Amino acid sequence: MARILITSALPYINGVKHLGNLAGSMLPADVYARFQRLSGHDVLYICATDEHGTPAELAAASEDKDVRTYCDEQHDIQRAAGEGYGLSYDYFGRTSNTPNIELTQHFAAVLEEKGLIEERVEHQVFSIDDDRFLPDRYVEGTCPHCGFERARGDQCDNCGRLLEPTDLKEPYSKISGSKNLEVRETAHLHLLQTKMEDKIRAWVDASDGWPSLAKSIAYKWLDEGLRDRSITRDLKWGVPVAKDGTPREGFETKVFYVWFDAPIGYVGATREWADATGNDWESWWRTDKGAQDVTYVQFMGKDNVAFHTVSFPATILGSEEPWKTVDRLKAFNWLTWYGGKFSTSEKRGVFMDQALDLLPGDYWRWYLTANAPEGSDSAFTWEHFQSLINTDLANVLGNYVNRILRFNKSRFDGVVPEGGEWGADEDWLASELEARLKDAATHFEAMEFRKAAGEVRAIWALGNEYLTRAEPWTKFKADPSAAAIGVRTALNYMTVMAKIAQPIIPDAAKTILDALGVADDERTWPACDVCEMLTALPLGQAVEPPEVLFKKIEDTDVEAWSERFGGAE
Repeated sequence: MARILITSALPYINGVKHLGNLAGSMLPADVYARFQRLSGHDVLYICATDEHGTPAELAAASEDKDVRTYCDEQHDIQRAAGEGYGLSYDYFGRTSNTPNIELTQHFAAVLEEKGLIEERVEHQVFSIDDDRFLPDRYVEGTCPHCGFERARGDQCDNCGRLLEPTDLKEPYSKISGSKNLEVRETAHLHLLQTKMEDKIRAWVDASDGWPSLAKSIAYKWLDEGLRDRSITRDLKWGVPVAKDGTPREGFETKVFYVWFDAPIGYVGATREWADATGNDWESWWRTDKGAQDVTYVQFMGKDNVAFHTVSFPATILGSEEPWKTVDRLKAFNWLTWYGGKFSTSEKRGVFMDQALDLLPGDYWRWYLTANAPEGSDSAFTWEHFQSLINTDLANVLGNYVNRILRFNKSRFDGVVPEGGEWGADEDWLASELEARLKDAATHFEAMEFRKAAGEVRAIWALGNEYLTRAEPWTKFKADPSAAAIGVRTALNYMTVMAKIAQPIIPDAAKTILDALGVADDERTWPACDVCEMLTALPLGQAVEPPEVLFKKIEDTDVEAWSERFGGAE
C-alpha cells in the first residue's frame, strides 16, 4: 500500500471559482485521489482557501464587511461548492488559520538564519487617489517587452515575461483606474532566489514526474534568470511579519506576501487536519518523520507552475530542513470559454455554483475530465457539452443500465437469473475487457485524464456491443435460458462499468452499484480475474432499476443557457 499526498492549487477567497479553475486543479486531483483509494492506497488529499492579499481586502470592502468576516463566509461557500461536485478532500483548510501563520513565520526566520532573506529599501508604486501602495497585480500598464497594454505588475500574460510594477509604461491603478501614481520608498524583506538558482535547477533537472508543460515553464524562469523577490507587502490583512510572536521592528504595518504564505498553506492545512482528527501531519511532510515513503503529487493550472517549481522550492530547499518536496506535478493548460478566458473578476463564463443550479455535479465532472485541457487549451462550448453528455452519459452508459435492468425486471422478476452456459460471446467480452481495464488503469495512474475517460467510455461501449451479440431480448421467447446468460453477464458487466466510473462520476456509479446490491467493501478498482468478475453477482440476488441516470440536454436548454451565460456570439 503506497502513501500518496495530493494537493491542488488553493482557490482564492474572492468569490466562487469558474469551471476553468475546477478543471485545472481541484477536479483532476479528486479523480486521481479516488482512483488511488479504489486501488487500495493510503491517500491524503489536502486543499484550502487562499485568503490573504489585496483582493480579499477589496472584496470585503466592496461588501462593507470586515475582511475576516468576509473570508469566513467565502470559505463556507467554497467548501459547499466543492461538496456539490463531490470533491473528496480529506481536509479543506484556510491559509488564515493559526498553523499556516506559525509555519510561514517559521520559514521566514529559518531562511533569514541561512542568509537567504535580506531587508531592502525599494521603490514601489503608490496610488495617491487610493491612498495605498499598489501590489504588483494591481498595477497595470504596457509591457516594455511586447507592448501588450494590459500587462500586470508581476507578469505579462501576453509574452510571459516576469516584471516589476516600475517596469510598466503608462501604469495605472487597477483598483480605481487612476494614473495619479508615484514611486515611494518602502522597506521590505527579500528572498534571495539568486543564491538558490543552481540548487533549484538541479532539483528541476532531477524531477522526472512532471509533464513537459511544467518543466518548460520552470526552465523558462530559470533561463531568464531568477530575481530576488520581495516577500512582504504594505497591507493589513495577512500573516504578520513576526518571530516567536514578536513583530519585526519597522514592519508592524506589513504582512508577508500572499504568494509566500499560500503554498506553505498545504502544510498548514495538513496540520489543521491532524489537529481535527488526531493524526500525525509530520509523517506526511517531514522526511525525518516518515515522509520519505510518501509520493507527493500536485495539481495546478499553468499560471501557477512557476511559483510551485521555483518560488516555493526556494523556500523549502532554502530552509535546509527535511521537508517533502513534490514528486509528480500535473500542470494543465486553460479551459477556455468559446476560445476566450473565463474570468472571475469580469464574470465571464459559468461558475461552479451556477453550473450546479443547471445540472448535478456528475455531468460537469464527466465533461471536464473527458475534455481536460492537458496537451493544449480546451474550449468549452454549450454545443460540445450537450453532445458529450447526451452521447456518453445518456446513450452509452444510461441507456445500457436502463434497458438491462428494466428487461430483467419484466422477464426475470428483478433478480440475477439462473440458466444458460458461458459461451463464445462471453469469452469475447472477457478478453476485450481484460485489455481495456489495464489500459484504463495505466492512464489513471499516469494522470492522463482524457485518455482515462476515453477508456472508461470504451468499456461502456463494449457492454453495448456485447448486448448486440448476445441479443437476450430476441432469444427470450424461444429460449429463456439463452437469454438468461446474456442478462446475467450484462448485469455483472454493469458492476465493472460502475466501478471504473467511480473516480469520474461517483454519484452515478454509486446509484448503479446500489441498484445491483454490491457491498461497500467490494467497490474497489476491478483487479481480480475477469471471468470471475463477470460471474460475481449471486444468483437470485435482487437488482432494482434506478431512476433515469442522466437526462438528455435539449436544444432548448442550450438556447436558454447561451442567452444567460453567453455563447458563440
